Parts: sequence; structure tokens; C-alpha cells
Amino acid sequence: MSEAAKSTQRILLGVTGGIAAYKTAELVRLFVKAGKEVTVVMTESAAQFVGTATFQALSGKPVYTDLWDRRPENGMAHIDLTRNADVMLIAPASADFLARLVHGRSDDLLTTTVLARTIPLIVAPAMNLQMWENPATQRNIAQLRADQIEVFGPGNGEQACGEVGDGRMLEPEQIAAALDAWAQPKSLLGKRVLITAGPTQEAIDPVRVITNHSSGKMGYALAQACMEAGAQVTLVSGPTALATPFWLAPGSINRVNVTSAAQMLAAVEANVDEADIFIAVAAVADYRPASSAEQKIKKTDTNLSIQLEPTADILARIAKHPRKSADPKKAGTPPYCVGFAAESENVEQYGAEKRARKGIPMLIANHAQSTFGSEDNQATIIDERGAAGAVRLAKLNKSVLARALAREIASRQN
Repeated sequence: MSEAAKSTQRILLGVTGGIAAYKTAELVRLFVKAGKEVTVVMTESAAQFVGTATFQALSGKPVYTDLWDRRPENGMAHIDLTRNADVMLIAPASADFLARLVHGRSDDLLTTTVLARTIPLIVAPAMNLQMWENPATQRNIAQLRADQIEVFGPGNGEQACGEVGDGRMLEPEQIAAALDAWAQPKSLLGKRVLITAGPTQEAIDPVRVITNHSSGKMGYALAQACMEAGAQVTLVSGPTALATPFWLAPGSINRVNVTSAAQMLAAVEANVDEADIFIAVAAVADYRPASSAEQKIKKTDTNLSIQLEPTADILARIAKHPRKSADPKKAGTPPYCVGFAAESENVEQYGAEKRARKGIPMLIANHAQSTFGSEDNQATIIDERGAAGAVRLAKLNKSVLARALAREIASRQN
């Protein structure tokens, strides 16, 4: 990715004609709130839906609509506008505008600016379901992607015409998040990452289980961060209420849902041979009932004893797994393994002991009291130097921390 693509502090925002243009006003507000500079260029059709005064008030900058705008000293707005921006985003991008881009049309300010740009271009399509599914539109989208133009969306849902399906513009929050994700350094480009996340559940009977307080948030955040860094991710998830991490690159994530530790091990072993990196974030149950009752156990006034047996140690097993791969760099060796340890005391000491016991190059330890269910986490990185060389990171939002950890993993794995 170019240096320009890594920075999104100055956004040139194009608005085309469509009812979704009203969402773009909120998008401008989100960008400005995040400290970004936004300059808006509108088509004549867009001005029929939202006035220029709205975007000028929200962005704090003049809005451009006319190819013959005389405000630039050289009279070349289509040249100057992209030279003072880091990225160009078109939202909404109508079906007509996408077709004009494919054919290199330049008959108004926005299309001329696109053609003269020196910065990356992103489009957020918005149109009726049938317009989106039309073969012509699909050909145009394929060509735009082939031309290295990023496509955000579209989303699925109720449309202004009353129909429901693909074609609506992504929500402003989604576009803002997608732009942020797109701009992340691609330190894991070309890598295959296998991640476990969430808790496991071990059945006592058909209605009762042994489980833990893991929300899965850290594992999901790390899956998102690895995808942002360019990796193809397989996420093996225990039972959670979390949605699959949001991303816009088709095929960049494969989610496998499991319930028990045994199912998680089977899913990991089924996917590990082509993995470059294995990150064990899941809070896997250490024990399970030796036997599970076929029917619900009825409550009585007497004590109930349940015999427990240890579950398989997934991380330790994968750390010794000789991969069966056609890639000679992978065949016969385990993936680069990263473990997680949630400790309630002596975090560095117990984490270092666990890393050595598992036989893995890197372990991330954290305080169990501050991580389960929380949006924040404080992590400590432990490698072959042990507790003495442990690096404690600041307490951060899990998404921010995940990006830092993805960078650490990429630098060490390479």
C-alpha cells in the first residue's frame, strides 16, 4: 500500500445523486469528529437531495460543484482538489456514476477530478436491488476492482423504494470504520491466520453446561485486526453473541462455530495445515464431565457430584503439529503459535511458565478480572526472555490493543 493510502486524515468526499446522500451528511460529521479534514465535491444531481450549505456547515470547508469553479487560483479545481487530499471516497456512488467511472467519462467536476486524481479511490455503491444485480452493474464493479478501486458494500436491507435486498449504502458508522480498517498497514498481507475465540461449553446434561465468562471480544478484535493487516483469517468461535468481524474483502474470513473443547480441537486441526499463524485466544474449558446425562438431571435435596476429566490441550498440541502442506516452507513444521493466558495473580510469572510449558514462541498474558466482558484490556507480551523480559502494554480498548498485537505478531513471525 502506498504512503498516501496509509493516511486518511484528509478526505476528498464525492457525493452523487441518490436518496442515500442524506446519510453522507452524518458521515461528514463522523469524519470531522474524528479529527479528519473533509472537502466535499457534489454532482448536480446530488444537490437535488442535499444542499451544499449542509455539507459546508458540517465540514467547515467550501463545497465544490462546478467544473468551472474560479476559486482555485489556477482555475483547475479538478487538479488541486486531489493534490491536497490523502484519499478520495465517493458515497453514495450511483449506478450511473459507477458506469461513467468504468468508461473514463469526465464531463463534470467530480468525474474529471476522479480521472485526474493521484490518490486512492474508494466507492460506496447505493442503488435499487435490481439495479445492483443487473449484469451491467456487476461487470462495472468487477472492472472497478480490477482497476484497483476499493468497493465498500453495498449493504443489505430495506430500500427507499420499499424493496428489501442488496444495494443500500452502508451506514455512515460502517463506512467510517471500513475506511479506518482499509488504511491499516498490511503487515500480514498474504498470511493465513487461524484464531480461536470465545468460551467453550461442556455439557452436563441437555440443558446445563460448564463454561466461563469469556465474551469472545478480544479474539474477535484480533481476528478483525489480522484481516485489516491483510491476512486471510479462519475464526473458530465458541458460543458468543458477537457478529462476525466486519470487513469488506470477499473471502477474507471463514468463521467456524463450535460448542465444546473437542469440537474446537477438531475444527482447528481441520484448518491448521495451511495456516502460517495460530492464535489461541479462546478460553477453552480445562475440564469436562466424564459423562453427559442423556436427560435433564432432576433437582433433589441431596448433593450432586460430577466427575470431571481434563480436556485436550489445543495450543500445546498445535505447537507440535507437523503441518501437511504443499508449501515446502510449511510442511512438517508447526505454525507460529501465540497463546493467551488470563491470570488472576502473578501475571508475568504464570504467563512465562505457561509459555515454556506449551512450547510456544509468544504468549500474551492479561488480568482475568479486567478482561472478561470488558471493552478494554491490559496485556503483557512474554517471549523466550521469560518474566524478566515481559513487556506490559498500556490498558487499551480491545480493538486498539488488537491492532498493536497484530503488528507485534507480524514482526516476530517474519
